[in-house]
Amino acid sequence: MQKLLLDEQRAQLLANGRANAERVAQDGNTIDHKPVVKLFTPWGGCTWLLSELDPENPDIAFGLCDLGMGCPELGNVSLSEITSVRGPGGLAIERDEHFTATHTLMEYADEARRHSRIMV
Repeated sequence: MQKLLLDEQRAQLLANGRANAERVAQDGNTIDHKPVVKLFTPWGGCTWLLSELDPENPDIAFGLCDLGMGCPELGNVSLSEITSVRGPGGLAIERDEHFTATHTLMEYADEARRHSRIMV
C-alpha cells in the first residue's frame, strides 16, 4: 500500500504551516505556498492539493479540496479521515507520485473556480 505522504513532503508541509503561523502572528497575513502533494481518488473525481500542515495538530492539512461536485474550495482536511476512506474493492486515496506544483495554491484555486474543478 502506498504511503499517503512521504517523509520529506510531511516535513515541507509542516515547515509551510509553521511559516504561515509565524506570518499570521506577525502581521495577520499568510504566505501563498505552492502545493506540496496531490491526493486523489482513483475511482472518482476527488482531488486535494495540500500546501501545509497545522503545526499544532499535524493531522489537519490545508489546501484546495475538490470533492467532484463542481465547487472546489480552500479549507482544512483531516489526514486520518482521508486515510480511512475506501472505494470500490477497497481502493484507497492515492498520492500522485508525478505531481510537481507549477503554481501557488491561490493560482490553482482561481483556475479551479473558473473550471469548477481542479485542473492538474
